[in-house]
Amino acid sequence: MSNFALYLIGIVFVTGGLAWAANELGASPIWIGIGIIIIIGLGIMAAVSKTRQKEKSDTDK
Repeated sequence: MSNFALYLIGIVFVTGGLAWAANELGASPIWIGIGIIIIIGLGIMAAVSKTRQKEKSDTDK
């Protein structure tokens, strides 16, 4: 399994746990949804930046 997939699985678990906790604390469903979208977006950006391969230039020979 790739590192990118592992990052995304971890983000899904973190997001699910935080959404569940927010629900138990009585947060509005709209705010829970907004939080989920933000966390998933940040997780995708982090996964891409951590697993992206460096591009080789002509001077790196």
